[in-house]
Amino acid sequence: MGKAKKAQKFAVMKKMVTSKHLKKEVLNPTKKDENKEKASRNDAGHMFRPLFSSSTTLLWGRLYRVLVDTNFINFSIQNKLDLEKGMMDCLYAKCTPCITDCVMAELEKLGQKYRVALRIAKDPRFERLLCTHKGTYADDCIVDRVTQHKCYIVATCDRDLKRRIRKVPGVPIMYITKHQYSIERLPEATIGGAPRI
Repeated sequence: MGKAKKAQKFAVMKKMVTSKHLKKEVLNPTKKDENKEKASRNDAGHMFRPLFSSSTTLLWGRLYRVLVDTNFINFSIQNKLDLEKGMMDCLYAKCTPCITDCVMAELEKLGQKYRVALRIAKDPRFERLLCTHKGTYADDCIVDRVTQHKCYIVATCDRDLKRRIRKVPGVPIMYITKHQYSIERLPEATIGGAPRI
């Protein structure tokens, strides 16, 4: 039976971490690193740097813009789903949730009961879309925007809105089923025709 290895005492470890030598290296970022200067320019690392930038689409795939409806936010809260993470898990791509002014107005009209949904909608990660039409009915706003620009995925749980969007060819619909997000008509949307269900 061997001798058990003793862990170093806390004071000894603290002394090692706070030594002057370590502080000089960590806290002095202006000092140039000699190893970087010695590295040759023929190193392959500089060639692949553009591939790993966040703006490129080579590694991330497509960027989807998702128009979010009022009840989709409410049902996401009820099912304890994070909007952006759930969308990424559903689409296997980077997503930008978009919220129109009409959806924000509907959430504000709902009052104190839906203040959590309003706080989620005001998240800076979400893109705000300005509305120029009269009235604050979000369903009409979403349908008009989708018919003009077919670059959106519509996230809704409203049956009437789903029925109206199915009439517009090439627009996918995201909805909640079994505590996760599902997408309807995505492959047909890329082809251009959508089947009537």
